[in-house]
Amino acid sequence: MSNNSKFFNHQTNSSRVKAMIISEYFPQYCRIISRKHTPKRFGYFDMFAGPGIYEDGNWSTPMLIAKNCYEDSFLRDRVWMVFNDMAYGMKLKENFEKYYESGTFANEPFFADRTFGEWPKIDAFLTRNTMEGFFNECPSVLFIDPWGYKHINTSVLAQFLTRWGNEVFIFVNTKRLNAAFEQPDFQDSLKTIFPLTYQEVKNNKKLVEGPPVKRHRFIINHLADEFRRVLRSTVYYTAFEFREEDQDTPSHYLLHITKGSKGFELIKQVYTKYGNVPVSLGDMKSVETYVFDPKWVNDGLFTEDFRQENITKLKNHLLQMYSNRRIAAETLFNEDQKSQLHSRSHYLVALRQLCEEKKIDVQFTDGRSHKVSVVISSSCIISFNKYGSNKD
Repeated sequence: MSNNSKFFNHQTNSSRVKAMIISEYFPQYCRIISRKHTPKRFGYFDMFAGPGIYEDGNWSTPMLIAKNCYEDSFLRDRVWMVFNDMAYGMKLKENFEKYYESGTFANEPFFADRTFGEWPKIDAFLTRNTMEGFFNECPSVLFIDPWGYKHINTSVLAQFLTRWGNEVFIFVNTKRLNAAFEQPDFQDSLKTIFPLTYQEVKNNKKLVEGPPVKRHRFIINHLADEFRRVLRSTVYYTAFEFREEDQDTPSHYLLHITKGSKGFELIKQVYTKYGNVPVSLGDMKSVETYVFDPKWVNDGLFTEDFRQENITKLKNHLLQMYSNRRIAAETLFNEDQKSQLHSRSHYLVALRQLCEEKKIDVQFTDGRSHKVSVVISSSCIISFNKYGSNKD
């Protein structure tokens, strides 16, 4: 966010959660990438970075990213942070260098104060070729947190995603986006966001019945699907919903988009940690998703764990999908999670409960003694009974 002078006076719980999600995700993303190939550097690109520190002293995403990378020598030597904000770019540089002077990171961070979406050099930077052979030598996470929606150019972002390992986070104001379809002056911007399905989305949105949340989720799912259509390839996406401070309707969604199933796996694990509203998770196209409601926060940041409903739903799904099958737990998880919003933690708890309920048999082939009934590994072999039956 960039041009609201009062926004950075005080960090809200929602802003805190958003920053924690991004800053926790990025270092783990880098580690996953490096399992297959260690690139020359990892990129973190924040196009609406803000000043980095709120007036109340709380740190926002840029500073938290820097902190997490600084504390990891592997990342300190490889991360390349690029920060842009039309209003706060130089203020961020000033705040950043109070804690991390020049030379702290092997790759010097870059600070700019340009208008994203209007300066051609930014688009050229994001769409440049960083591939050397099969691998990307600067796999990057791009974070776009605009004040509104006008700077979302799906075609440019999709081209960025064509490079191996690249991923995108977009913080989407669906409330404004929903209203924009009824305002003639904003139709050109909407065509940039939905270059292939603008008319389809506009027409079908009117047919969505029920509370406003259904139209918000309709829009966010179609925005995510737009990337799949533009890229003409598999795209994994998950949206984390933020509720209004004073209403039970969505204010924003943090949309994560990747072409890699490992990134999809990781973001669900992070989202699981920060969601605090009971929702019924389903497949990737489900209208339900992870939700944070600031009204549910008590003395701590979160309230309690609401996972059991989702565990039960996942158990029933697994019993149907894998009835009478024998399969390694790792193979099951890797193939099934690609279409589900459930996280790795959900799968682990679900499989252990199925074992306790005697609906699956478990054998380990690694010759080791295990204190738990199921682990997600290639040596944990699961035999499913016929759907709906116990082994007794």
